Amino acid sequence: MRRYWSLMVIAIALQGLQAQDLRERNYYFETLNPGHEPKPQVEGYATERIAEHLTRGLIATPSPDGNGIHLSWRLLNADPDEVSFHVYRMADGKQKRLTRKAIREVCDYTDYTPSDKPMSYWVTAHDAKGKVIDTSEKLTVDKSLLTHYRSVKLRDPKMRVGKVAVADLNGDGIYDYIVRTPDSNVDPGMPGTLDGRTYQIEAYLSDGTFLWSKDLGQGIEPGVWYSPFIAYDFNGDGKAEVALKTAPETTKRNEKGRVDSGEEYLSVWDGMTGKEIARVDWPERNDRYGNLVRQNRNQIGMAYLDGKTPYILACRGTYKLMVVDAWELRGEELVRAWRWDGDEENPIIRSMGAHSLVSGDVDNDGRDEILLGSCMIDDNGTALWSAGLGHPDKAYLTDIDPNRPGMEVYLCLEPFHTNGRGVCMVDARTGEQVWNIGHETKHVGNGMVADFDPSHPGLECFATEDKKGGSSDKYLLTADGKYIRRNENIPPCGGWVWWDGDLSREVLHTPYSREEMMELWRNGQPVAQHIVKWADKSSVAEGIEGSLQLIADLYGDWREEIVMSLPGELRIYTTNNPARDRRVTLMQDAIYRSYVAHRSMGYPQAPVPSYYLGE
Repeated sequence: MRRYWSLMVIAIALQGLQAQDLRERNYYFETLNPGHEPKPQVEGYATERIAEHLTRGLIATPSPDGNGIHLSWRLLNADPDEVSFHVYRMADGKQKRLTRKAIREVCDYTDYTPSDKPMSYWVTAHDAKGKVIDTSEKLTVDKSLLTHYRSVKLRDPKMRVGKVAVADLNGDGIYDYIVRTPDSNVDPGMPGTLDGRTYQIEAYLSDGTFLWSKDLGQGIEPGVWYSPFIAYDFNGDGKAEVALKTAPETTKRNEKGRVDSGEEYLSVWDGMTGKEIARVDWPERNDRYGNLVRQNRNQIGMAYLDGKTPYILACRGTYKLMVVDAWELRGEELVRAWRWDGDEENPIIRSMGAHSLVSGDVDNDGRDEILLGSCMIDDNGTALWSAGLGHPDKAYLTDIDPNRPGMEVYLCLEPFHTNGRGVCMVDARTGEQVWNIGHETKHVGNGMVADFDPSHPGLECFATEDKKGGSSDKYLLTADGKYIRRNENIPPCGGWVWWDGDLSREVLHTPYSREEMMELWRNGQPVAQHIVKWADKSSVAEGIEGSLQLIADLYGDWREEIVMSLPGELRIYTTNNPARDRRVTLMQDAIYRSYVAHRSMGYPQAPVPSYYLGE
C-alpha cells in the first residue's frame, strides 16, 4: 500500500503543467514532440447531429387526492416559445376537449371527471395563432387499474435487475429497457466467483414486451468493471444499439475465478434482436495497467466527438495507465477514430480515472470532450487538461455556480490530500482550481451537487469520507466553496430527484442500510421508501418500493422518474404533483442525456444538466 501511494505521488507530480486549454495543449505537444502534429479533429458519417426522436411522453397517474387522473407530457426543444396545449378525452364513445383555454404555463392537467370505463387521452400542441402543430400519441387509461408507476415484468419472477439502460429500440419515440441480471457484483478487490455465475443482458419494450436475452458467458466476470454496456443509436438509423464488452464462449476462468487471459471484444448488438452486428478488439491487457485487479477496470461510453456523430468509447484503466479507443459505427462496421493513451501524453497522465464518465462540450467548439475523473480528453483524442489530483470517486460536470461563466467540475478524491484539494471545484474548460475545502482528507468516497436549500445561491456541494481511509468527516459547502456546516446534518449523496414541482431537488430516503434491505427482500418483505425535502425533512411522496436503479426524465414533463428493481420486475415511478412551470425535457440536454446513458456501467452518479437548475 505504501508503494502504491508513493507511485501515486510521483504520478501526480508528473502532471507538471495543469489546466491547459486547447491552444496551450497543442503548443506544448509540438514543443516536446518535434516532428509530430497534434491529432486532427474527427469527422463522422453524420451531416447533422443524430438526435433521439421523442414523442410527447404522455403519462397518467392517480391525482394526489385520488379523485382524478393526473396527466403530464413533454415540452420538446423543437416547440416554439409560445406553444400551448389542449387536452382531449375519448370516453363512452364520446370525444371531449377538457381544456377551456389552452395551457401555456405548465405541461400537466388533472381530469376530475374521469369515466369508470377505459378512456383515451391525447394532447394537441398549438402555435401562437392557435394552429395545431403536433398531436400526441393516444394514451389508454383504466381508472380501476391505474397506479403511481409503470411495471415491466421480467421473464424470471425471482430475478432482480442489477443495471438498466434506457434507449429507443424500435424507433417509436418511447424509451425501452435493456437490463443486466442478476443483482450481484464482484469487485476487483473481492474474491473471484467459483460458482460459474454469469451475467445476462435482456431487452424489453416500453410496454413490457420481451425481446431477447443473451448470456455473457464465463469470459465476462459478474462484476461492474468487467461488464460495461451502453445503449444508444450509434449508426443513426433511428433505433438504438447495445454496445458492450464481450469475450469468446470458450474463455475459461482461473482457479481463483478470474479471467486473466484470452480475447476481449467491443461488440455492438442490434437492439431489437440482440444479434451481433459488429466486433473489434477491446483495449488489450498490458502490464502498464498494474496487476490483474488494476488491469480489469473497464468502462464504456458515448460522445459526439464531431458534434454530430455519436462515437463509442471503449475504456480501460483507472489507477495507473488509462486508455480510450473511440469508434464510429458506420452502418454495421466499427471504424476507429483515435486511441488516447495516457502514457503518451506530455506530461504523462496516470491514475486520474473516476468510476464513471460523462461527455459534453466544455470549450464551446461544438464537439464533445470526455471527463475522465481528474482530466478532460479533447474531441480529437488528446488531453485538454489534467488537474493532477489523482482518482476521484465522484466527478460532476455541470453549472454549479451560476455567478461564474461556463460549467465547473466538482471532484471528490480518493487519494490523501493535505492541501485541501480532496474536495474541490475546477473550471470545466481549463481545469484551473476554483476552490478547495482547505482541510486534509484521507479518502473521500462519495459526493453530490444539488440545490436543496434556496438560501444559498447555486448548487450545494457535499461529500463524505470513507471510514476505511481513516476519517469519517463530512462536508457541506456553497457553490463558491464556503462552509455551510461540517459532519452534522450532511445530506446523503445518492437518490436525488426533481419531483414536487419547484426547482430544488428532493432525495429518496430509506431508514435501512443496504444489508438490512437485502435481508428484508430475502424474506419477501416490501421495503417502502419516501421522497423528502432535505432542508426540513418533510415528505413529498411515500411508498416507493425496491432498490434504486436509475433516476431520469423518461416521460411526462421535465420532472424525473425513479426506476426501481424488485424480484421479477422493474417499477418506473412518476410524480403526480401539480407542476409549477414548464421546461424542455431534460433528456434533450446533451450532458444530462450523457449521464443517463452512462448509468448502465460503472458506479452510479445522479444526472445533472449542462445548465444551472435550481431555485
